[in-house]
Amino acid sequence: MIELTRQYGRYGYRRVAALLRGAGWQVNDKRVERLWKREGLKVPMKQPKKGRLWMNDGSCVRLRPEYRNHVWSYDFVHHRTDDGRAFRTLNILDEYSRECLAIRVKRKLNSTEVIDALTDLFILRGVPAYIRSDNGPEFIAEAVRDWIKAVGAKTAYIEPGSPWENGYCESFNGRMRDELLNGEVFYSLREAQIIIESWRTHYNTKRPHSALGYNPPAPEAIVPMDQRPIMH
Repeated sequence: MIELTRQYGRYGYRRVAALLRGAGWQVNDKRVERLWKREGLKVPMKQPKKGRLWMNDGSCVRLRPEYRNHVWSYDFVHHRTDDGRAFRTLNILDEYSRECLAIRVKRKLNSTEVIDALTDLFILRGVPAYIRSDNGPEFIAEAVRDWIKAVGAKTAYIEPGSPWENGYCESFNGRMRDELLNGEVFYSLREAQIIIESWRTHYNTKRPHSALGYNPPAPEAIVPMDQRPIMH
């Protein structure tokens, strides 16, 4: 438990308990909580709950995801390498499964890069029904809107100045900064790309997610030895 806390310093006892159970330990949350307090470990402060913006007719502005590939969302995060040079990440999520589909890391990311990143995912995953984003110039560019429409998806832009309407991506960005970016020194862009991709894999396959019953969004599939094909 202490080793996991050292490795994932922003995880609370419930998430650590889920990791322990995933590793084969037969422990419940209450037992881990008792040990957590005995060792003087500090539970990270809970994030305040976010409300939704409601219209006069009682409808909600937020488009609720109902199945995989229903609503994807994407956003940029800004950071710097150790030499002070800026880089950006383009984070793309499936809002229903909470899986991070891709993180593209480059010094500069424009509308062409957005289309390129989405093209790769559409080939691998299929085309979502909606793509949600803020009103940044890279997302509202005519080329991006026309291309998304051409492949059969729809755009869902949030209201200007209303980041809570893109809550899934905002939440992911916050966790990425809190659990990764704030604790790493990147000496080069290539190093940032490798470490961020490794974190994305961990986020999808191992990191317990509270909204998913402390299960990861896309857990790794392990084939038992007796079911693996025999190589000749």
